[in-house]
Amino acid sequence: MTPILTAFKAAPDRGRGLARDMRARWALEELGVPYEVRLVTFAEMKEAAHLALQPFGQIPTYEDGEVVLFESGAIVLHLAERHEGMLPKDAAGRGRAISWMFAALNTVEPPLVEREIMLREERDKPWFEARAGQVEVRARRPLGELSRRLGDADWLEGDFSAGDLMMIAVLFRARGSGILDAYPNLAAYVARGQARPAFQRAFEAQLAVFRAVSGEA
Repeated sequence: MTPILTAFKAAPDRGRGLARDMRARWALEELGVPYEVRLVTFAEMKEAAHLALQPFGQIPTYEDGEVVLFESGAIVLHLAERHEGMLPKDAAGRGRAISWMFAALNTVEPPLVEREIMLREERDKPWFEARAGQVEVRARRPLGELSRRLGDADWLEGDFSAGDLMMIAVLFRARGSGILDAYPNLAAYVARGQARPAFQRAFEAQLAVFRAVSGEA
């Protein structure tokens, strides 16, 4: 059975690769696993059929026979464990790669998302100036530590792994905000991820959905 992902029918990011199905698409492309995509509207995401797959009414979901998953991290980890190519074969290396996946989602992403929301939605609030400094510190602290850990290496733990995929996917969301300018090695790290053919295929597939729906060339 061909795995099925759900994705936005009308992505709010206008096909810029920011929606979280991008992470699962990228993993599938890296592993060479054929897949299908079922597009859902915002209204359909709140209906019973979708909520049975994703109780929080979000995307992506992943269906492969009896395996039904939600949350992009869980989907990528499942794929990496089931197929060779994105996790080291030795137990120690495998554990480190998985640790970086969790670090991306639990340590690096939350303060970046908080910063993104603040800059987009709170600039006109009376508390913005006082809050902005605190949010900036929280967002930059893990980036500084990640930058020091990466150093001049291409990837976090030797060869490219699912840990790199998830970390780069998280940093990719922040690249246009200017926050990575202070960390040239992290900006280069993201660029290396973007240059991978599998990333490019996943990005183009997501962008094609937006173009088809919007009628843009």
